[in-house]
Amino acid sequence: MKASPLLQMEAISKTFGPVKALSDVAMTAYGGEVHALMGENGAGKSTLMKILSGAYVPDKGGSILVGGEAMPTGNPKAAKARGVAVIYQELSLAPNLTVAENIFLGAERARAGIVDRAEMRAATRPILKRLGVDFSPSTIVGHLSLGERQLVEIARAMSANARIIVMDEPTTSLSSHETERLFDVIAALKADGIAIIYISHRMDEIYRLSDRCSVLRDGHYIGTLERNELSAERLISMMVGRELSSFYTKEHVDYGEDTEVILEVQNMSAGSKVKDCSFRVRKGEVLGIAGLVGSGRTELARLIYGADKASAGKVFLNGREVTPHSPGAALAEGIVYLTEDRKQLGLFLDMTIADNINVSVMGKDSGPGGIRNFRAARDRAKHQFEALSIRAHSPFANVGSLSGGNQQKVLLGRLLEVHPKVIILDEPTRGVDVGAKSEIYRIIDELAGQGLAIIMISSELPEIINVADRAIVMREGSIAGEVRSAAGKPIEQEAIMRLSTGTRAAA
Repeated sequence: MKASPLLQMEAISKTFGPVKALSDVAMTAYGGEVHALMGENGAGKSTLMKILSGAYVPDKGGSILVGGEAMPTGNPKAAKARGVAVIYQELSLAPNLTVAENIFLGAERARAGIVDRAEMRAATRPILKRLGVDFSPSTIVGHLSLGERQLVEIARAMSANARIIVMDEPTTSLSSHETERLFDVIAALKADGIAIIYISHRMDEIYRLSDRCSVLRDGHYIGTLERNELSAERLISMMVGRELSSFYTKEHVDYGEDTEVILEVQNMSAGSKVKDCSFRVRKGEVLGIAGLVGSGRTELARLIYGADKASAGKVFLNGREVTPHSPGAALAEGIVYLTEDRKQLGLFLDMTIADNINVSVMGKDSGPGGIRNFRAARDRAKHQFEALSIRAHSPFANVGSLSGGNQQKVLLGRLLEVHPKVIILDEPTRGVDVGAKSEIYRIIDELAGQGLAIIMISSELPEIINVADRAIVMREGSIAGEVRSAAGKPIEQEAIMRLSTGTRAAA
C-alpha cells in the first residue's frame, strides 16, 4: 500500500487582473520521490510553485496540505516552517558573504545579541560533508562555480530541515560534471525521504530522474504519468495539445564544394582557449558547433564576432577579409551574434519589444536636426513582431514580461534588422519550452532558405542533429573533426560523442 502524500495541493487557482493564470490545479508529491513538473513557458508552473512557497496568495477555494496538515497560504515563513524550500533558476545568494553566512541568512545564530559566526560554521560543516563538497563554510560564495552555488542553495534548504524541495531548471548553467554531481545529491535527498519537485524542459533529465511527471497547460492540470508511462510523444502531446509528428522536421542538405562560401575562418586562436580553428560556412547552410561544456565553442564564436581579441586568425566574408576587431565592426559587415545569456548580455528587460528590436539600428532613424523618425522605428518593430509571431499584446509590451521563447524571438528580431549575411546562434533555445523551440527551428530554417549562413552552437545533441546540415565538433579548444548528414538523413549522434570525448579520431 502506497504511503500518504507528503504534499497535497487541491483546487489551486490564481487570477492576476483579467488573466486566469491557474484554474483548479491539483498536485501531489510523496516523500522519497522526484516529481517532475512540466509545461510550456506560461503554463503556470512558476505560479503554482510560488503559491506553494507562500510568495503568492491563491484564489479562494483551494488548499495545501503538508504531511496531512493544512498549511496557511500567502505566508513564506509558514511554508518554510512546514519544510518547503524553493531553489530558483536564478540563485538568491549573496556573493560577498561566506557559505555559512548564506546558509543562515535571515536565520542567523546569535549569542548575547551578537551573530555567532563560529556556531554557524560548525552547523554548516556536517551539511557540506553530507553533500560531499570540497569547499568550506568560510569560503566566499562569489569564489564558487555555478554548480557549487547550487549546492549552497541545497545546503540552505537542508539546514532548514526541508521536506519538500523545488528545483526550477537547476542544470541550465551547469557543466556536465556539475550536472552529474547535482544528480548524485538529488539521489541522496530522495533516499532520505525528501520530496523533490523538479522543473525542467530537458527530456533526458525527466527520463533519468523522475518517478512521476505532472503536466500543466494554459494554467490547467492535464495529468500525471508514472515513470513507466513516460515518452516524448505523450509528454509533448500533453504539454502543447499536439502530436510530436506536427513539430519541426528538416530536410537535411549536404552542401557541396560548388555551393558559394559565405564565411571562412582561418587559423583562429586565442591562447589555450581556442587553438588554430578553421572552417567554412556555405550559402543557406546551418553549421552546428558541438562539444562538451568548456570545449571552446562560445570562445570561438566571440572571436569571430570581435567580442574578444584573437591572438591569430582571419575571417573572410564572401572571399573578402573582414576580421572584426569589435562587435560594432562585425555588425557593419553583416555578422551578428545571439548570446547564450539573453537576460544578462542580450536584452534590456525594462524596455519594450519595439525598443529592443530597434536598439542596433537607431542611427537609421536620425532625421534633420537629430530628430528621430519614430514612425520608421514603429514600422520596423511591427514587422518583426508579426513576422516572428511574438506573443504579446503589442510591440510596446515590456520584454521582461515575456516568456523565454518570446524573449529569444525579440533578440532574433533585433539581429535581423541589421540585414545580416551570417548569424551566430549560441544556445538559441536555452530555457525555452518545446513549442517555442519548434518555432525557433522553423525561423532558422527560413533564414537559411533566404541564403544566410548560420552557425548554431548547442549543448543539446538532438538540436544539432535535427537542425544542422553539418557539424564541427570541438574538444579542448580545437576542432576535433566534422560530421555530416548523409543522403538526406540527420547527423549521427554517436559520431559527435566519439569526437567530443576523444574516443575515436575524425574519419
